[in-house]
Amino acid sequence: MITLYHRPNTRSTRFIFLLEELEAPYQIRLVTTRTREGGAPDSANPHPQGKVPAISDDGAVVFESAAIAIYLTDKFPKNRLGPLPGEPERGAYLSWLAYYTGVFEPAFVSKFMGWEVPRGTAGWAPVEEVMPVIIARLTQAPYFTGARFSAADVLYATSFALFANSPILPKSAVIEDYVQRVVTRPAFARAMARQNG
Repeated sequence: MITLYHRPNTRSTRFIFLLEELEAPYQIRLVTTRTREGGAPDSANPHPQGKVPAISDDGAVVFESAAIAIYLTDKFPKNRLGPLPGEPERGAYLSWLAYYTGVFEPAFVSKFMGWEVPRGTAGWAPVEEVMPVIIARLTQAPYFTGARFSAADVLYATSFALFANSPILPKSAVIEDYVQRVVTRPAFARAMARQNG
């Protein structure tokens, strides 16, 4: 049984979506997290910084979105939400998950915070350089690993949906169509219905 440590209306909601897609047995454990106003980490949350998401699988703790996505799709392969080791799409799958955490998220956080990305020294790029790469990929194929929806799409599309009306996300018909392909999936509706516990 997977336990998802979750706070509603945060990035952990997308893991309800993924667990629903995987048809995996899970339970939600609501936790509190620090906010801009302060607060202390929840002692029930196993994430080292008290953030969400984190999961526990019969005592094995996994945290950080890309790691959780890989762990869950490897553990529950029936619905093919992540290419397995040895499959041709595995390299793209791992690369796009790593790009999400190592480049995409830092780019958008930097833009949101108004921080200039240092050229040549940061491990990521500004949003203006990241989005053309993503748009090119989604112009070539409907999903990040090609024709098949994967957990990588759970991460990217839910982030795009979150920023849909924000000035930090450049307008793009490619991205809007992509988000619609993902958020109209039945598992997404089930996740939204369960996100409050």
